[in-house]
Amino acid sequence: MIETETLSSGLRIVADRRRGDVVYCGIAVDAGTRDELPEESGMAHFVEHMSFKGTAHRRAWHILNRMEVVGGELNAYTGKEATVYYCSTLRQHLNRALDLLFDIVIHSAYPQREIEKEVEVVVDEIESYNDSPSELIYDDFESILFKGHPLGRNILGDAERLRSYLTEDVRCFVERLYHPSRMVLFVYGDVPMSRIVKMAERLCPSVDTPMLPHERFAPCPTDIPPLSAIHRDTHQAHVIIGTTTCPMGDSRHTGLHLLNNILGGPGMNSRLNIALRERNGLVYTVESTLTSYTDTGVWNIYFGCDHQDVNRCRKLVERELQRLTDAPLSPAALSAAKRQLKGQVALSWENGENVAISMGRRYLLMNKTQTLQELCERIDAVDAQQLCDLARQMFAPSRLVTLIYP
Repeated sequence: MIETETLSSGLRIVADRRRGDVVYCGIAVDAGTRDELPEESGMAHFVEHMSFKGTAHRRAWHILNRMEVVGGELNAYTGKEATVYYCSTLRQHLNRALDLLFDIVIHSAYPQREIEKEVEVVVDEIESYNDSPSELIYDDFESILFKGHPLGRNILGDAERLRSYLTEDVRCFVERLYHPSRMVLFVYGDVPMSRIVKMAERLCPSVDTPMLPHERFAPCPTDIPPLSAIHRDTHQAHVIIGTTTCPMGDSRHTGLHLLNNILGGPGMNSRLNIALRERNGLVYTVESTLTSYTDTGVWNIYFGCDHQDVNRCRKLVERELQRLTDAPLSPAALSAAKRQLKGQVALSWENGENVAISMGRRYLLMNKTQTLQELCERIDAVDAQQLCDLARQMFAPSRLVTLIYP
């Protein structure tokens, strides 16, 4: 059963009690790449890195060693809308884990000597990413789709700007955004809420004037070219075709999730995999992806192929999109698609870390929780005509944007 609490500091807590010796916990912060000021390129991600480099109470080595010595794991990631610090550990070490999480999130020191070392680590990460066109093309695509809007920014930032950052720059970002009222503590494990609240009240300071979560405004992209090409020195051609979609929480989201899974989800029987790989041998990888933000979303198809096969692959993709818009799925096809998606979701629910992070992020951004049963019920509620209407709306040729690394 999922329980929630809000402390006097403004910190929200969400917990799902499950049997077992392992506990997954973390702190989700309402601060992501889109919250950076124009002069703060890559700052959200850099703060995540620097939070492991020393606090008022611990040096970097003590942070890295704290959970490792008891077999636990500590990690973090940065997204466009949130930064999440998380830990997995045995239940008897939960106090240790929460003490460390609150320390690195609230009491990090960001020493200049560590900034100068860590910035080169991040620059290497940027260069590694630039060497992976199948990953880089997603960022380039969002930069086109959200041109001039913070959602179009690269999470890793710009190397030259990163090298200019000082301790006071990092602190300025943290003081503006890292506040208990903009955080969610999440715990997934066999721990009573009363114990979690007691630990959080000890570790998270109360404040007299809690900040309210800020509003985000949906981007209004204009003059987006339907076809763009960025020339990179790649062995293959890389292609993305996609568009903006509905935000998280929208009533159409479940139907879009189902459509995406039919088209190019993880199953080897996805329509795009059958059409491009199994029947025609044109690609090694083809997939479709649905990314949801609080005020908008992105849906896209990616494939890599030989340069001479780009147009043929694009036509096959167009044909599969057209099939979904021409007529509703048959009852048998709809039933099979729902059964497959529900099975995939149920299997993913066995990964405690992913469930915990998803629960924390959802509660942070939407102030809502979700059970596996509720999600499956929403999948079952989608009908064939709704899917067809949604496909016509989302996959209309006039809405699609294409980016190619030729």
